[in-house]
Amino acid sequence: MTKVAIIGAGITGLSALYYLVKDNDDITVDVFDAADRAGGKVNTHQRDGYTIELGPESYLSRKKIMTELAEEIGMADDLVRNETGQAYIYANNRLNTVPPGTMLGVPTEVAPFIKTDIVSWKGKLTAGLDLLKKPRPLYKDVSVGRFFRERLGDEVLEKMIEPLLSGVYGTDIDRLSLMSTFPYFKEREQKYGSLIKGMINEKPSKENKKKIGQFFQFKNGLQSFINRLKEAGEELGGSVHLNSDVSAIEKNTDGYTLTVNGREHQYDQVIVTTPHFQYKRWFNDQSLEYFNHMPATSVATVVMAFDDSQVENDVDGTGFVVSRTMDTAITACTWTNKKWKHSSPEGKTLLRAYVGRPGDFIVHEKTDDEIVRLARKDLDKIMTIHGDAEFTIVTRMKHSMPNYHVGHKEIIDSIHSYMNKEYPGVYLIGASHYAVGLPDCVQTAKDTAEKILSK
Repeated sequence: MTKVAIIGAGITGLSALYYLVKDNDDITVDVFDAADRAGGKVNTHQRDGYTIELGPESYLSRKKIMTELAEEIGMADDLVRNETGQAYIYANNRLNTVPPGTMLGVPTEVAPFIKTDIVSWKGKLTAGLDLLKKPRPLYKDVSVGRFFRERLGDEVLEKMIEPLLSGVYGTDIDRLSLMSTFPYFKEREQKYGSLIKGMINEKPSKENKKKIGQFFQFKNGLQSFINRLKEAGEELGGSVHLNSDVSAIEKNTDGYTLTVNGREHQYDQVIVTTPHFQYKRWFNDQSLEYFNHMPATSVATVVMAFDDSQVENDVDGTGFVVSRTMDTAITACTWTNKKWKHSSPEGKTLLRAYVGRPGDFIVHEKTDDEIVRLARKDLDKIMTIHGDAEFTIVTRMKHSMPNYHVGHKEIIDSIHSYMNKEYPGVYLIGASHYAVGLPDCVQTAKDTAEKILSK
């Protein structure tokens, strides 16, 4: 019988457990996590009729692997799609509607882009020169910032594209790897000779542009999905051990010995799903040095609850992102009660502001009260809010957003090849490697489980 250990009981580890045991009786799987709860970054807080996400808020519905998993474990009826509305960018000291016909800030239609007030006429003309430029030759990698500056200019990048991307990757746009994150844009440029031409030619048809929410949640929060996923894995014979710290992984002739809370356990295969900065606890290997220096951005969320009468907000939208040209501590704000009807009691307004940019130290240096004051000061510039919040919750997620710098994918590919050769049966997976979204973590877990089961 094959014995597999999984380190980390977040969404990646629990998904790997489920896929390993769901159709296989000839396997023993143990999941270990030093924390006293499963879920990792996923953390739902429920109180007084509110369902509040303190970590990730939702997932992209077009990435179907997570929806399929939810359906398999009996949670199809719990899925909730977000409400829709106009998207906004705070730029030029005001809220601006994101022009229709854009994809992550990149124009796919000319007329709406020409009409927008976010970008000056000089910026629009600079972007228009993309139609005349020839694509650069294919290269191994380049920063997202460099690619879009060369194609569309500084203003479109800084006022439209960067605000929409920063919340996903939390990395300095001029260091963020294009080929690790958005190779699609380079492919369009190469195929059509111009980025804008490529986006226009491959934009969705009008029949496929039905206005529906792009994100899914669960009516009792993402934690309910985590809890059910853990339960499903255990029902199928897997074991999840909380408050269980893995202090060592030792290679031997029979596989690997894990030291857990001071006791040794033998396994054939090991899946490591923790953040990358923990690898040095288990692997004293120069070939993994990249992970010792790979940065991760620290962010915080500030949840504020109000009575509806305190917040003047009749805007048809679910929130806004902030241009990097604005002097604010916050990078975005979700009007949560508008985006997720299940999140708040009737008559209440729930706001969720995001704090933390690459290179700043607010999350590490400021107290909770100071972070709340900074967020409220910024919101008061943008919205009209009367009086104090009924309650606030500050959640710090230190070093939680791994930075995919230029060359990241090539380095990760080489590390995985090295691990296959030198540590056969050990799999390093999770958000630090190829993708940061929840469905991406589920997909990686499924792929890894299939590799193990195929041996």
